[in-house]
Amino acid sequence: MKKEYSKKILDEISTKFPDVSIKIHAPRRIYIKISREKLFDFAKFLHNEKGFRFSIATGIDTRDGIEIIYHFSHDEAGTYYNIKTLIPKDDLKIKSLATFLPATNWIEREIHELLGVDFVGHPNLIPLLTAETWPADLHPLRRDYADEHKDIKISKKPWEAS
Repeated sequence: MKKEYSKKILDEISTKFPDVSIKIHAPRRIYIKISREKLFDFAKFLHNEKGFRFSIATGIDTRDGIEIIYHFSHDEAGTYYNIKTLIPKDDLKIKSLATFLPATNWIEREIHELLGVDFVGHPNLIPLLTAETWPADLHPLRRDYADEHKDIKISKKPWEAS
């Protein structure tokens, strides 16, 4: 039953979003590549129309841009859908999913802060992890981030309480 249900969903995705690239890495792990322009409508379709549950998102600085993977589960089918989109480094903007999917609020803030992606329409892109004095244009998970403290040697000596 679950296998047929997953096939039905994939067929519907292919029909409604013909530009997506679908790869099945394992029976319950599906990877879908979609353009950033279509991601918002696609995620809304998965969540609002198909009942998918948002789990988390991952941001990765690749050589080609910032890749964001939104991880959704479809509990009825027992399947994880990993929705990948690439944002070019010269235009780090994408429409925020937090406007209809509040669970994305914090992770979009983290990705914004650590990788520099501007989530357009996000209700509250204030920092979560860095200090208030941290420069807004420094993103510590970017490949081009230069930090004079990166190469500090850490002592292997165990910490002793005084």
